[in-house]
Amino acid sequence: MPRALLSCLALLLCLILTPLTASAQDTGTADTGPDTGLEAILQQYADEVAKPGRQTVGTLIEALVTSGDPAVPTFLQTWADREVYQRTTDGRFFYAEKDGDSYALTDIATGESAGTAPSAEIDQIRPNGGVRRVIGTALVQFQLSDPNITNRIAALDAIARSPSADQIEPLRASIETEEDPGVLARKRRLDGMLTASFGATPEVRIDAIEALSSELSVDVRAVLNQILTTRAGVAETLPEGANIARELTPGKDLTEAEAYARLVSAELAQPVQSREQIKAALTANLADGAVAGVPLGQLGSEAGRARAYAALAEAGTVPARVTEEDRAAALASHVFYEEYTEPDAAITAAAEAALGSVRTRVGLWQAVDFGLDSLSLASIYFLAAIGLAITFGVMGVINMAHGEFIMMGAYTGYVVQQIIPDYTLSLIVALPLAFAITFAAGVAMERLVIRWLYHRPLETLLATFGISIALQQLAKNIFGTQARPLTSPHWLDGAWILNDVAGIANIRIAIFVLALVFLCLILFILNKTRIGLEVRAVTQNPGMAASMGINPDKINMLTFGLGSGIAGIAGIAIGLYAQVTSEMGANYIVQSFMTVVVGGVGNVWGTLAGAALIGILQKGIEWMNPSNTLAAQTYMILFIILFIQFRPKGIVALKGRAAGD
Repeated sequence: MPRALLSCLALLLCLILTPLTASAQDTGTADTGPDTGLEAILQQYADEVAKPGRQTVGTLIEALVTSGDPAVPTFLQTWADREVYQRTTDGRFFYAEKDGDSYALTDIATGESAGTAPSAEIDQIRPNGGVRRVIGTALVQFQLSDPNITNRIAALDAIARSPSADQIEPLRASIETEEDPGVLARKRRLDGMLTASFGATPEVRIDAIEALSSELSVDVRAVLNQILTTRAGVAETLPEGANIARELTPGKDLTEAEAYARLVSAELAQPVQSREQIKAALTANLADGAVAGVPLGQLGSEAGRARAYAALAEAGTVPARVTEEDRAAALASHVFYEEYTEPDAAITAAAEAALGSVRTRVGLWQAVDFGLDSLSLASIYFLAAIGLAITFGVMGVINMAHGEFIMMGAYTGYVVQQIIPDYTLSLIVALPLAFAITFAAGVAMERLVIRWLYHRPLETLLATFGISIALQQLAKNIFGTQARPLTSPHWLDGAWILNDVAGIANIRIAIFVLALVFLCLILFILNKTRIGLEVRAVTQNPGMAASMGINPDKINMLTFGLGSGIAGIAGIAIGLYAQVTSEMGANYIVQSFMTVVVGGVGNVWGTLAGAALIGILQKGIEWMNPSNTLAAQTYMILFIILFIQFRPKGIVALKGRAAGD
C-alpha cells in the first residue's frame, strides 16, 4: 500500500512538471529571476506602457524617473524609438530584434539575453508623437549629465525649444558636474532664462532678469520679449489691478475702423451695416410694393432707403443702424489698451529695462560687426586695386585686363593644389609662383602691346579689353567653364566669434593680414629702395626723370609687371573664398577702377582710402537693402559719380603729371 501510494505521488508530480517543461522548451525563454525595480514599475503600469496616452503617461514617467534605476534612461530612449515589445503570454516587456520567424529578446533591466519568442506572441509598443515628446522631456534630465557631450548639447536644445519650470532643478544639478566651458556657459545662461520665466518668487525672477541684461543672444531676447508679451483690451475704464503696457488712441495708435472692430468683437458696440447688408435687409422685407410703408419707387434714393431701414429698426425687424455719430460716441466712451500677460508690474518693468540694455549692447556690437565686414571687404578691394593704381598712376594706362591677372593668379593656386595636396604647403608655394607668372605675363603684355600705345588711352582701353576677352577664352579652353576649387588650409576654417552678434571668418582675417603685408611692402619699395625712387620720379615728372638718367621705358615695364604680379596674389586670396572661374576677374575690375578713381590715381594711401570708402559704402547699402545686391552696387556707382563731381582728383590728389592730366 505505501509503495502504491508513492508511485501515485510520483506519477502526479510528473504530470504537473511535464507541461511546465514543455512550455519552457516551446518558448525557449530563460528564467530571469524575480522582477527588479524597473520591471516591477513596468508591470504595475503595464496597460499604460502598452497603450500610452499623452494625458495619462505622466504618472508612469514620474514613477520611472523617481525610481533611480540606472536602466531607466535606456528604457525611455528605446521606448520613444518604438523598440520595446510585450510578450502576450505573460505581459512582460523586452527589447527585441527580429530573428527569422521569432524575436531575440533582451531583458530590459539587465540587458542580458532573455531567449526567444515566436512572432505571434510579441506585440510592438508604438507610442504616438505626443507621448514621445513627453518621454523626450523626461530624458532631458538624464542627458544633461550624459558623458557624451553631444547628448548634453541635445538636451540643452530640447530645453530651449520647450522650456518648463520642472527643468530648473535637473539643469542646476548638472551645472555642478559640467566640465566643458562652452556647455557650462550655455547651461548657466539657460538656467537664468528658465528662472526669469518660471522662478519661484517675483524677487528671484527679477534678479534673473537683471542678470540677463548683460547677455546678447537671440534666445535671451526671446525670453525677455516673451515676458513682455501683451494682449489687446478694450473697456469703459482701465481695469483695476491690470498690468497695463500702454493706452492706445484711435486715429493715432490704431485706425478708428480697427478700434471700432475691437468694440464689436468685445460685444461693446453694434456692428456697422454696410450698403450691401442694408440692401439685403430691405429686399428681404419687401411686401406689397413697399418696405415698412415706404413705396418701392422711393427706395432709389439714399434718403428713402435710410427712412425704410429706420422704420424696420423701429419695429425691431432689423438691428438699429450705426451712424458716424454713434461710432464716434462709442470710441469716445471706451479706452483701448495693451495689457501685459505677466500680471506683476515689477517683473515687466525689470524685463523692459533689461531688454533696453540688451538692445543697446546689440546695436553697439552690430556696429562692430559692420565695421569688421567693411574692413574685410575693403582689404579685398585694396588687394585687387593696388596693382591697377600703381600702373595707372605711373603709366596712365587703363588696363581692362587687370581682372584677368587676378583670374590667372587664382588658377595658378588651383594647379599648385593639384600637384601638392598639402593645402598649407601649396599655399606657400602658390603665392610667389602666382606673382612670378602674372609678373611675367604683365611684362610681356607691356612689351608687346602697351608700349606702342602710350598717350593713346582709347586704343589702350580697346586693346586691353580685347586681351581680357582672349585670356578668358583661353582659361575656358584649358580649365573648362565649371568653377574650380581653391581650398583654404584647415587652420583658416571657421571664424573668430566675438559673441552672438559679431564675428568674422578666419579667411577674411587672413586676407586682411595679407593686405597689410602688401601695404607695408609697397610702401617700403616706393620709399626705401632705388626702384621706388625712380617710380616716384617717373610718376611725378617723366621728362625730368629721363633727364636725370632714369629710363622711363624700363620703369614702365617693371611697374606694369609689379602691378600684374600683385593682382595675381590678390587672385589667390580672392579664390580662397570665391569661385575660381574664367569670369571671376570681371567681378572685380569695376570695383578696382572705382577704388583707384575715388582714392586718387597712383597713390597707395589714396587706394587704401578709396577701398575703405567703397567697402563701407557697399556694406552700408547692403545693410539697408540686403535682399538686392545689384541695387546696392548701382547706388554705390551713382554715389561715386556724384563724389568725383566734387572731388575729381580723388581723396588723395597726386602731384605731377597725373595731377595735370
